[in-house]
Amino acid sequence: MKFRRKARENVEINLASLIDVVFILLLFFVVTTTFTRETQLKVDLPEAASGTPPQPSELKTLEVLIGVDGGYSLNGQTLLKSDLPSLMSALQKESEGDNSLPVVISADAKTPHQAVITAMDAAGKLGFAHLRITTVEAQAEQP
Repeated sequence: MKFRRKARENVEINLASLIDVVFILLLFFVVTTTFTRETQLKVDLPEAASGTPPQPSELKTLEVLIGVDGGYSLNGQTLLKSDLPSLMSALQKESEGDNSLPVVISADAKTPHQAVITAMDAAGKLGFAHLRITTVEAQAEQP
């Protein structure tokens, strides 16, 4: 008996079709992925025992929301940077140069004090004179 080896054929994998399948899967995942960005800050306002309710005004107001982490949001649009120059430029752009508009600062109760001071400083440097800091009325403790 003679044992003879048969000649082996070269086995090749067609990479072109494999790459096509990978690109189709990548395209499917890119198209079906939802890109959501949180555009609102959750703010728990601090409590105050006394205060005056806001007066309805016909003027446009600028509302600066400050989150727990010190991030700023101006009229519902979150700012990319949380520094003085970016807040000043956003206030200037939103007010269109009218510094007689009232500025309402709503900061979370656990916000660092520096973030509130920075917001007040930005409004002051731009000449805004009508500043208001929002709070919620403290609940009376029941005996």
